[in-house]
Amino acid sequence: MAGSYLYLAPQLPDAIGIREVEYQTPLRIYSSDEKLMAEYGEKRREPVTFDHLPPLFVQAVLAAEDERFFRHAGVDVKGLARAAVELIRYREIRSGGSTITMQVARNFFLDREQRFLRKFNEIVLAMQIEHILTKEQILELYLNKIYLGHRSYGAQAAAKVYYGKDIGELTLPQWAMIAGLPKAPSAYNPITNPERAVQRRNWILGRMHETGAITEEQMEQARRAPVTARYHTSRPEVEGAYVAEMARLAVADIIPGDLYTQGLRVITTVDSKRQEAAVRALREGLHEYDERHGYRGPLAEVDTGALPKLAWPQGDDAEAAPEDEAPQPELARPEEEDQESLSNDVVAWLDTFKDQPAYGPLRTAIVTEIREDAAAVLLGDGKQAVVAWKDISWARPALRKGYVGEKPKQVADVLKVGNVIYLRPVDDKSGAHWRLAQLPQAQSALVSLDPETGALQALQGGYSFAASNFNRAMQGQRQAGSVFKPFVYTAALENGFTPATIINDAPVVYDSSELGKAWRPKGSSGRFYGPTRMREALYRSLNLVSIRILRQVGIQQTMETLKEFGLPYDRFQRDLSLALGSGSLTPLELATAYAMFANGGYRVTPWYIDRIEDRDGHVLWRAPEVLRCDLPCADERARIATEEAAWEQREQLPTLLEREEVSLGDSNRDEQPPETLQPPPVLAPRTLDPEVAWLMNSMLQDVIKRGTGRQASSLGRKDLAGKTGTTNNHVDAWFSGYAPSLVTTVWVGLDTPTSLGWGEYGGRAALPIWISYMGKALEGVPETALRQPPGIVSVRIDPKSGLVARSGNSNAIFEYFREDEVPEQESPYNGGSGGSPEQIF
Repeated sequence: MAGSYLYLAPQLPDAIGIREVEYQTPLRIYSSDEKLMAEYGEKRREPVTFDHLPPLFVQAVLAAEDERFFRHAGVDVKGLARAAVELIRYREIRSGGSTITMQVARNFFLDREQRFLRKFNEIVLAMQIEHILTKEQILELYLNKIYLGHRSYGAQAAAKVYYGKDIGELTLPQWAMIAGLPKAPSAYNPITNPERAVQRRNWILGRMHETGAITEEQMEQARRAPVTARYHTSRPEVEGAYVAEMARLAVADIIPGDLYTQGLRVITTVDSKRQEAAVRALREGLHEYDERHGYRGPLAEVDTGALPKLAWPQGDDAEAAPEDEAPQPELARPEEEDQESLSNDVVAWLDTFKDQPAYGPLRTAIVTEIREDAAAVLLGDGKQAVVAWKDISWARPALRKGYVGEKPKQVADVLKVGNVIYLRPVDDKSGAHWRLAQLPQAQSALVSLDPETGALQALQGGYSFAASNFNRAMQGQRQAGSVFKPFVYTAALENGFTPATIINDAPVVYDSSELGKAWRPKGSSGRFYGPTRMREALYRSLNLVSIRILRQVGIQQTMETLKEFGLPYDRFQRDLSLALGSGSLTPLELATAYAMFANGGYRVTPWYIDRIEDRDGHVLWRAPEVLRCDLPCADERARIATEEAAWEQREQLPTLLEREEVSLGDSNRDEQPPETLQPPPVLAPRTLDPEVAWLMNSMLQDVIKRGTGRQASSLGRKDLAGKTGTTNNHVDAWFSGYAPSLVTTVWVGLDTPTSLGWGEYGGRAALPIWISYMGKALEGVPETALRQPPGIVSVRIDPKSGLVARSGNSNAIFEYFREDEVPEQESPYNGGSGGSPEQIF
């Protein structure tokens, strides 16, 4: 034996390397308050310390794998003798004879091929490991490394996969079930082979009783326990798949190597409560739109003639919709659910629609019986429910070109037995209940930013990432419509216009060389208001006024203003249609530009990764600081240039994940963390005059108070501002608005540009989503007002002429102006009835 040791030891890997072990753990994306949004990686692993492992679970593992673990020095002589006898008798090793320490040696240093020489190698390495680590450290390594089926590595991951709980929250029979997996994760798998898994579990319980770890009563009770294991996907705490995918792609540009095994933790800027509110508001808004346009029919129709009859759900048998549904794994299928307690009759029904996918909050169900005022359904998880007539009555048949048929009078007009349908949970004044639903044909995107820094607060790029991973918030370029007009009005204010400037809202015809014919723009209502103050024209969203403003200011000058907002002006057509929002923007680009109205004129850059941490919580990378400055920002630019030069000279990224050699259990492990890298600051320069920004904010507040966005007044706040937008033929619906602390843009449309239907303006399709989200996002946020610059004055004017009102003018109203742009006083001869022709454009 000594000779073998001296011969083999020099040829083997240095066992001291066990001190530097790093587990392959997945990449995880979190919200700003560190709630899980997504996990990426083939191996599900959550390393835990020995102290976190329940003593009974440890006893179960030892009973199954190595009863004398704490008594041997890495090698069990009895076990080896048994293996030797098997080798002589059967010419192969059957039971192995490996101790847990030998398995650790094999898992970390050797291949898995069963060879006689490898067994000696295991012995040598096991003896070395026993001199390096304590028994507890060896068990910790073992129970974090082993494969336990269904992509789970380690005990903690297995507990999450099979039971959806922490290892410390399981019961004795569940611990014994997991302890039986290392020998053969497939053969003894409680999901795929429940009968063999029970046999293995019960044998382990018997061994635990023999060793005195449990009493006979505990053993018998645990043996009678049913199999409760079922597959649990990695369930996020916050639904943010679109944001998580953005973060994953961004991290790939920052961190070298394999992202999906290093255990990186990416902390985003996303606020979990606002993100949940965004997802919920967007989906509710799309369902409301969808219901207005009729029911398109069931997912499938099943012939139920050969199926057993199911009783009408009564009392506790009727499944109620969840009151506040937590994020669910999308595409969940019935076979992933626990069907052991279900009757054969129910399982027969489930088999007929088990392949239908479920997206977001939608749940698949089959109609089992109908009555005049309700329908009984069986959901994909085997639970029965009753859907009331009030949740079915909306389903007028969808006809061609957006038309709908007659309103149904009874359930049979909509559903029949065997229909496979979608249901969605609704929680309103009547309580939680299920409502007939369908996957919306329209799509939506919502982006919410902190206007002070540009930090992303919430983002949802569509109804469901599983249904479509196209991120409409970042990638969907759509015509902006009237939501673009505030930028044209800003250009006007920068070039001598005031909120009181009179512009004529009247028909106009332009010769268009591009179109080859005359262009006759018109307003959405078909009504003309004649001479109109610019403030009123904005909150009424008058198209002809916007065109005249653009023509007066000039396209080139307007482009300069768009450049100040950071808008992609190179993509825009250089003609008068720009005034109506013919240019295409993404919701993120639009929200970023609107942030300048909210923050007083500073151009921010959107960002969404706050920091990147290693598996031990050490910060590897932190987002650059955001510096606000007034142009020309000379001092700040000089400082940043110096830092950028130093940044470029350093070879930082290739060594980003290098670690000090630290042994397991070393109390000084956290005293030498990796260096935190932080790129040079990012400037948020003031590119918009504060007086212009304040005036535009005042005008956009009137859109909420008395204009096309007045529905937002239902939030009961006085600090809201924004603008609706609708493109030709109702193809795109927008609302972009803000409070001083939060800016949010919502878009609604179809992926293939098609009309949303008559009457689907921005104020009807997009604004309700914005209101629903902002109502939740601004809870507890006090009202604030944009600080009025010293150069702004308030003056009484005549509303018809836009001139300073004479004393005694009973129709006079207050208007705001820059000090050097206060208009002249109205003539005493016009009686306040109008302005001179020179004041009307």
